[in-house]
Amino acid sequence: MATKLVVEVLDATDLMPKDGHGSANPFVEVEFEGQRKRTSTKHKSLNPTWNEKLVFNVKNPIALPTQSIEVFVYNDNNHGHHRNFLGKIRISGSSVPSSEDQAEPQSYPLDKRGIFSHVRGHLALRVHALHGQSSSTDESSVEPDQEEAPPPPPPPLEHKTNDESKKERGMRTFYSLGTGYGSGVQAPTPKPEPTSASAVTVMQMLAPAQKPEYEVVETTPPLAARLGYWGRDKTASTYDMVEPMEYLYVSVVRAMDLPVKDVTGSLDPYVEVKIGNYKGVTKHFEKNQNPVWNKVFAFSKEMLQTSLIEVTVKDKDVSKDDLVGKVTFEVPDVPTRVPPDSPLAAQSYKLLDKEGQLLKRGDIMLAIWMGTQADEAFPRAWHSDAYTINEDDMITTRSKVYYTPRMYYLRVHVIAAQDLVPSDESKPPDPIVRVEIAGQGRTTRAATTKGVNPEWNQELMYVACEPLNEYIRVSVEDNAAGGETIGRCLIPVRDVPKRVETTKLTDAKWYVLQKVSVAGNEEDQKKDKFASRVLLRLSIDTGYHVLDESIHLASDLQPGAGQLRKASVGILELGILGARNLQKMKGKEGKLTDAYCVAKYGNKWVRTRTLVDNLHPLWNEQYTWDVYDSCTVITIGVFDNNHVNGRDGKDQRMGKVRIRLSTLETDRVYTHAYPLLVITPSGLKKNGELHLAIRFTCTAWVHMLAQYGRPLLPKMHYIQPIHIKHVELLRHFASTIVGSTLGRAEPPLGGEVVEYMTDADNHIYSMRKSKAAFHRLMLVINVVQDVATWFRDICLWKKPLTTLLVHLLLVTLICYPELIFPTLFLYLFSIGMWNYRLKPRHPPHMDAALSQAEGATSDELDEEFEPFPTPQNRLLDIVKMRYDRIRTVAGRVQTVSADMAIQAERILCLLSWRDPRATAIFTAFSFMWAVLLYITPFQIIALLIGLFVLRHPKFRYKVPPIPVNFFKRLPSRSDSLL
Repeated sequence: MATKLVVEVLDATDLMPKDGHGSANPFVEVEFEGQRKRTSTKHKSLNPTWNEKLVFNVKNPIALPTQSIEVFVYNDNNHGHHRNFLGKIRISGSSVPSSEDQAEPQSYPLDKRGIFSHVRGHLALRVHALHGQSSSTDESSVEPDQEEAPPPPPPPLEHKTNDESKKERGMRTFYSLGTGYGSGVQAPTPKPEPTSASAVTVMQMLAPAQKPEYEVVETTPPLAARLGYWGRDKTASTYDMVEPMEYLYVSVVRAMDLPVKDVTGSLDPYVEVKIGNYKGVTKHFEKNQNPVWNKVFAFSKEMLQTSLIEVTVKDKDVSKDDLVGKVTFEVPDVPTRVPPDSPLAAQSYKLLDKEGQLLKRGDIMLAIWMGTQADEAFPRAWHSDAYTINEDDMITTRSKVYYTPRMYYLRVHVIAAQDLVPSDESKPPDPIVRVEIAGQGRTTRAATTKGVNPEWNQELMYVACEPLNEYIRVSVEDNAAGGETIGRCLIPVRDVPKRVETTKLTDAKWYVLQKVSVAGNEEDQKKDKFASRVLLRLSIDTGYHVLDESIHLASDLQPGAGQLRKASVGILELGILGARNLQKMKGKEGKLTDAYCVAKYGNKWVRTRTLVDNLHPLWNEQYTWDVYDSCTVITIGVFDNNHVNGRDGKDQRMGKVRIRLSTLETDRVYTHAYPLLVITPSGLKKNGELHLAIRFTCTAWVHMLAQYGRPLLPKMHYIQPIHIKHVELLRHFASTIVGSTLGRAEPPLGGEVVEYMTDADNHIYSMRKSKAAFHRLMLVINVVQDVATWFRDICLWKKPLTTLLVHLLLVTLICYPELIFPTLFLYLFSIGMWNYRLKPRHPPHMDAALSQAEGATSDELDEEFEPFPTPQNRLLDIVKMRYDRIRTVAGRVQTVSADMAIQAERILCLLSWRDPRATAIFTAFSFMWAVLLYITPFQIIALLIGLFVLRHPKFRYKVPPIPVNFFKRLPSRSDSLL
């Protein structure tokens, strides 16, 4: 039984002509583990079809993810002595599926062989592994199917023109052709049944390329920032990242001297503003003839169906509301207000009756104008697109800006206690100290010195936030008496000294402990002779930055102390334009989606207004942040509001976008549509696209560039680092404080919103995340492997011309050693300039393929969304299978870590005399090399070493070289492990 690698060569499209007559005679050659096989030649075709299978023997299946498959396309030149190069592809073994059912056709762009290569076109392949096949299986057992028609080239991305597609060929996008090959539509990947996969296959899942529907699409909305400010209104210079939306504003200020309508002589007035089918209503006042409303209504100009504005004052009644009076206006007569003009002054209007006659008494004060979303009244106005929302829930639909409090680390050093009085004096106490602040409770370990004068000498850390009005509750408990409290004291946080940027510790202080029965009574405290006390060292460390999110996704890295904060380096402007093709989140209720956006950067959170019952909302709201570090991330999330019209549920997450500011060019407006992707228990789901405009403007170039040489976190994190066991717990405390602060705002931001925006559950284990991390590691290793493979090919003279050039370069650098470093830096400069044309056109976004989201099985998703700890009603077989799978993954990580440790220990053993003979050999060898290098010019030694390394394969041995054998024979400490 053996493992085979099957490479099915399907077809190629748009190849480069090479025969001088506008055509080519292409064939494909595949190389794997020294095995080289080729397809037949297709004559006179730039879009050939092969449908041939090439089968290779896999010598070591476990090492398959670390190997690569090289595919070359050549032109069969019958008139010359060499073949013409048409392109190449290198496929990582980690992306090879373990079965034929998981394999799908993939279209790969052809890469160049060198700087002067002229290559174009795509090659379609289908690669997979066969496990457990007999050794007699070879390529002759599979007959190629020549009757299948050649498929059309992969379809271009939507929203892209032909010119844009040509420009982005440098992005090397892979197109998945699916099972319906030739149709351009990808069939869904079948999900394998959950099984306890072996260590060989559990991490070798197929890593497909990003699907076109999951990619970021560049757009060109008519923004003022793109089109310039000429001929535009004055708001273009400050509100230029969104499209202008015109609104008709009606401000109802108050009414005066209204006539009574009830028999009792009272009046319960309210105002109704009606334009066509849309109307807004103020609240009513009981028995008030001079009510004050100060209510603003905003009617979208696109929704206006009539030119008549009716403002009616009515009397609230049990049966039918009575008309008090009304005023009408014509829309064309309404003036236009453009900020920064002062707000329009309200004017008093006489009320008319039903027949249009003036009332003897009764005036209403109004202000009516046309404006945009840049108007100051926009955030607090009642909007016509939320006319179905009742008055009580209106507050939950408005746009707001939130600021989280400044947070600090509180350090509590529990040193000792004195004269403790246990409840049971017959046995010595076993005391511990419990310290609590704002719901954060932790206890010390058992005392190192027990008794009535115990010692702990242990530090506990907490998160405190301004205005520092909490209390520190310190309790000494006796474990020997079942946790009974011996004494307690309260310490105001505001009295704790602040420590800025210094390692000098604050002075320890004795705090008197009070009995629990008298802790809250001051008179009893004075009478009580209880003399127990505890020694504490307290400090508020303001030199740290309190992490409330993952450090690699942080949006703020400034220290807590204001005097340590640096000046801003730029301004970030975000325009939340709208969303398209949202999913029906309330489809079961017969409604659509009530969507709103939340953006987070630093301590400033913003929330757009909620657009009710709309799958294509247009917010067009713009926000601005000060940027203190360009290596930070802004997060924008979309949620479905579940707090309107009497609902009181959790807001549903619809997807989020992360943008790292360092990936943005300064002063450039990025307008892209980002797919909203979420992982659900049923798999990956796309909930629509979010349309954003973003611009980063640098205001301090020197300061921003200097930041690249400074530490990421404040200096205190390196001078006095926080222990790793405290970091994740403190992050949880900080996230809880942020969630509780925003949850008490009006309108509140729910805890589910804060958790999603800060990735509070990012540390929880997930098989999908483990596979994604493994794949990322393999991508990095493949780069190193590619360099090693290139150098090996040169040493084996597989590329004679390149090898000769390397020999020439070696001789030149040896003769002129002063050119070594200039040549190296010139080469790096050339690579950087060459890659400039391939630079990304848009900021990076969520990659479904890199996240292993599309290939996740149902069992892996069920495990990811399972609460922690595992519920007791979970089936034992499922828990056992998942435990075995975790052991498999952890075993692979353990093996890699152990191998790295072994190599490091072997290096240390060279001179440690752990192996006396090996150390003696290495010592003598080092002495000989020292003498040789002393009497021989360095250029000659370097030249001989270079020529030996680059020697022809005829002068090589198949066994490993002597230094490698010597190194592998060195001992490590693995034989000392139990």
